[in-house]
Amino acid sequence: MPNSQISQELTLLPADNKRLSNFCGQFDVHLHQIEQRLKVKIANRGNQFKVTGFSDAVKMACVVMQKLFEVAGEELLTPEDVHLSMQDSSVNQLLEPVLADSTDTIAQVFIKTKRGVIKGRGENQQNYLKKIMTHDINFGVGPAGTGKTYLAVACAVEALQSEKVRRIILVRPAVEAGEKLGFLPGDLAQKVDPYLRPLYDALYDMLGFERVEKLIEKNVIEVAPLAFMRGRTLNDSFIILDEAQNTTTEQIKMFLTRVGFGSTAVVTGDVTQIDLPNEKMSGLKHVLNVLKEVEGISFIFFGAKDVVRHPLVQRIVVAYERYEQKHS
Repeated sequence: MPNSQISQELTLLPADNKRLSNFCGQFDVHLHQIEQRLKVKIANRGNQFKVTGFSDAVKMACVVMQKLFEVAGEELLTPEDVHLSMQDSSVNQLLEPVLADSTDTIAQVFIKTKRGVIKGRGENQQNYLKKIMTHDINFGVGPAGTGKTYLAVACAVEALQSEKVRRIILVRPAVEAGEKLGFLPGDLAQKVDPYLRPLYDALYDMLGFERVEKLIEKNVIEVAPLAFMRGRTLNDSFIILDEAQNTTTEQIKMFLTRVGFGSTAVVTGDVTQIDLPNEKMSGLKHVLNVLKEVEGISFIFFGAKDVVRHPLVQRIVVAYERYEQKHS
């Protein structure tokens, strides 16, 4: 029976003390994290483990532990790695007879940056990366914390470093309810910077502060408000429009028609967090209906299960989804 209590023995090989210490974490913090999340009990002596709990949870714990032990031989494990590994797993996958074959269903996509290798977590993120690499215009739609913007910036950095494009252009609606920058203090850069900070942060994470500043000075990387795209044609560029739910229908049409030859565009947004005035139709919601049948455009929709931040963020997203379903 799937919900009966069972115990399962697990031997992790090779029996390497350094690898085992990395896997368990300081004071067994990684094991406690698995226990708490999956409601199981883990006992061990060296590399011999005994997992006790409901059968589905025990099977999931064993698979997660095996995956993490493999990773522990190559890199330092963090609590985030443990959380993401559990999130990536599902009961259906666990019940497949050959778990090793499950990785064949999605060929792993890796993006190399100077700060390390970035890869998609789970099926949606992997598909997102694949689509960006094979389509000229891409949409990533879903709640905060699903990696939409970060992965798009990673693809942009990789494209620039491999000379697939000559420039990276990062675009955002400058303010939530329109682009009225005149009331903010400072020059244009100071007015715009707070709204573009998440894009800067992703770039700094992948390239380093000094490298990003030099590329911005040379205009190889341009970070600009959406209003500045009007009238331009962008060739050989990687263009990201972030927070697209706060564009109007006219603005997003204007943006999409800027895409030139040799360019890739990625549009990201969350249709549940629209900050436009009530009378304004979100350009993102509108364009998803207008372009859904257009060949050559990709759409990836993320959900609560794709959230890669703190576990509470995932629960918050789910709670809001349930509330909106009840009151819609």
